[in-house]
Amino acid sequence: MDSHIEHIQDQEKALEAIRHKLALLPDLPGCYLMKNREGTIIYVGKAKVLKNRVRSYFTGSHNGKTQRLVSEIRDFEYIVTGSNMEALILECNLIKTHMPRYNVLLKDDKTFPYIKITNEQHPRLEVTRRVVKDKAKYFGPYPNAYAAQQTKKLLDRMYPLRKCNVMPKEVCLYYHMGQCLAPCVQEVGKGTYEDITQEITRFLSGGHEEIKKELQRKMEEAAEELNFERAKELRDQIINIDALMEKQKITMADARDRDVFGFSVDKGWMCVQILYMRQGKMIERHASIFPFYGDAYGDFLSYVTQYYSDNPALPQEILLPEPHREAAAEPGPSGEEEADKPPVESEAGSLVAENAAVYSTSAANLEAETEADTVLEGGVEASGGAASLQEWLGVKVLLPQRGLKKQMVKMATDNARVALDEKFRLIARDEERTSKAADNLGQYIGLDSVHRIEAFDNSNIQGANPVSAMVVFTDGKPDRKEYRKYKVKTVQGPDDYETMREVIRRRYERVLKENLQQPDLIVVDGGKGQISAAVDVLENELGLFIPVCGLVKDAKHKTAQLMVGDPPEPVRLPRDSQEFYLLQRIQDEVHRFAISFHREQRGKSMVTSKLDSIPGIGEKRRKLLLKHFGSIKKIKEASVEDFRPLSIGDKLAARIIEALNEEEPS
Repeated sequence: MDSHIEHIQDQEKALEAIRHKLALLPDLPGCYLMKNREGTIIYVGKAKVLKNRVRSYFTGSHNGKTQRLVSEIRDFEYIVTGSNMEALILECNLIKTHMPRYNVLLKDDKTFPYIKITNEQHPRLEVTRRVVKDKAKYFGPYPNAYAAQQTKKLLDRMYPLRKCNVMPKEVCLYYHMGQCLAPCVQEVGKGTYEDITQEITRFLSGGHEEIKKELQRKMEEAAEELNFERAKELRDQIINIDALMEKQKITMADARDRDVFGFSVDKGWMCVQILYMRQGKMIERHASIFPFYGDAYGDFLSYVTQYYSDNPALPQEILLPEPHREAAAEPGPSGEEEADKPPVESEAGSLVAENAAVYSTSAANLEAETEADTVLEGGVEASGGAASLQEWLGVKVLLPQRGLKKQMVKMATDNARVALDEKFRLIARDEERTSKAADNLGQYIGLDSVHRIEAFDNSNIQGANPVSAMVVFTDGKPDRKEYRKYKVKTVQGPDDYETMREVIRRRYERVLKENLQQPDLIVVDGGKGQISAAVDVLENELGLFIPVCGLVKDAKHKTAQLMVGDPPEPVRLPRDSQEFYLLQRIQDEVHRFAISFHREQRGKSMVTSKLDSIPGIGEKRRKLLLKHFGSIKKIKEASVEDFRPLSIGDKLAARIIEALNEEEPS
């Protein structure tokens, strides 16, 4: 109770300090950093006007996600920048540095694969997720590793660059297959490599149709010369190109490289869809789904900024949705109402799939659309960062107002909405199956329903730090607020049966005293002995008649059998049934919870014994040392001077360091 009052007082004190700081905020662009009570940065944002944006967090009503963020804020800092573009870049760098828990986080170099032509004397092709400034040529990003690997596989067949990482002393199979120039044994001129690199660059930049025609001509020549083996190789290459480019259904007449973005938000989640258009053809798409806590459009732009922060393969145009279309779909910090949403298609793949519609328009119309969109660059700037993105990247960033470009953005947005809808429908379906599994489990063991299951597991190593844990599953789903931990008090040594008796007694005495909800089923980890111990305490000591079942594990420590009854008998439960999977999840979860609690207690006891054995160190000083240094390792590495701020003299400090660094006897 006292700690709760202290928490409220601490919150009120922090909010009072925040109110004073809010009055000093400038009318300038910049970034703000929200901090929790420990001083950890939990959210980074940018603003065109810092005063208005930061104040919006502490005024008005918010949605559940934003309210959760605001409830943890105890302080904030801000950094004024010279322009919106500087704020955009600074926000991106601050997010990457501090990795705040409430920001949208994207690790570009670990998310998307690229095809790379290495900058070496004898270059080679490779697929990489690590982008560095090494003068190599990068192509991509590809939406997934499979797409990148398939493209590289085709290029390896067509262009004879070396395939080995380390140069061998003699030619390999690739040379005999015509897929390597064998620089290991013969001189290959720089001009040859430049020609091959240009061909690959042309192919990856969309010139595959010209290359296909060239291959067709060579194939016909080989056939006329009766070189049918070579003709077959060339035919296979043409087939491979057709197969690789088969998905390019949506086309634009001007053959430009574009990234088309759309996003949708619902129930505190955001989905961002990217449609990749290369040489006017849509080749792939990529979707990311993640929780968000701030302003919808602001977090969307944060995602886009991080995506391009290390991207060496920029398109010629970036198309973004208008802010008012999706930003209002879920209230932001200023508490906007949720906008009406159009009906959602049920099939996620129906909008951009293999049988997607073919869009096309003339180059003249596209140019007119681009001019119309460019006229609105003032609007782009007002959208909260798109114009800054354009200035930073040196690439056109447009918010299409009409025509095919707007249709493409709408397609990306529709796909994002459908992907979110599918996510929630899958969750609902899983919940329905799980709830049904819980009901069926009751039928297997002769119960009308098993709405609430409480499961127990014990953990100790040779009797040291014995603990037990209880998890609760309601309608087949974990209810983590109801989990409980127990330090075993009365049992000496590794006695699993007596430990079970103590914990069952303590749990259900409290259930009776406080009139708590009783479970429909109790699950214990073990067989007949554990079941009998639990039933004995429940019925003979507490007068409770709650069904108890046991989960027996096999030699590989996996759930093997369900036992129930008095005396306990095995229940024939199909190993591939949803009911059996539910029991496995329950047993794995309670075991995980018990093990983590045991490790925590064991770690505390080791720390306690090490420090408490040093003369002059009591409980108060031990807590002070651990709070100040953070760990035993840091205390070991400290100097005598580091202890002075804690009012610990040099003599005692030296004794602490010496005691902790003494080697333990073998």
